[in-house]
Amino acid sequence: MDALVTAFVAAALAEWGDKTQLIVAMLAAATRRPATILAALFLAALASNVVSAIAGIYVADTVTIRAMTLMVALALLFAGASGLLIRKARERSPRRWLLAGAFILLLAAEFGDRTQFLTFALAGRFDSAPLAAAGATAGTLAACLPAALLGDRLGRALPLRAIRYVGAALFLIAGFIVAVQALQLV
Repeated sequence: MDALVTAFVAAALAEWGDKTQLIVAMLAAATRRPATILAALFLAALASNVVSAIAGIYVADTVTIRAMTLMVALALLFAGASGLLIRKARERSPRRWLLAGAFILLLAAEFGDRTQFLTFALAGRFDSAPLAAAGATAGTLAACLPAALLGDRLGRALPLRAIRYVGAALFLIAGFIVAVQALQLV
């Protein structure tokens, strides 16, 4: 259960103000079909997180608990550092094949994203691919739901930059704490 809750919180924090949330807002505003965009997001996030979690379990079997804990610390530090970078989504409005186009676009946005690294590390650390993938997928959906519903009004309704910086600071603090704990393991 720790993997589910931790992955949910980590993914929800990681996606606020991130490119995936911006793409969801842009697609929902351009197409006025938030349900279709959320369905594409669900499929893309699930695919990305399942692959990440399975890879995390595979790697965890080959390394020590100390190395896996350090990997979690590095994933947290990476999430914090990348949260300090500003990204802007490109504006494109697919009209045909909306679900497939949105799925491909969102899957590409998730590839190499901090949520993917966090899911990888947490699945390996907690030895639970299904719970880590489910938690990360739910966290991604929770963070992007307001974007789908508000569309282009998201940036005006919420202080995305402040939320992103606070999330980055929390990831950096957690990463340093986990790194110190990993180095103290005997």
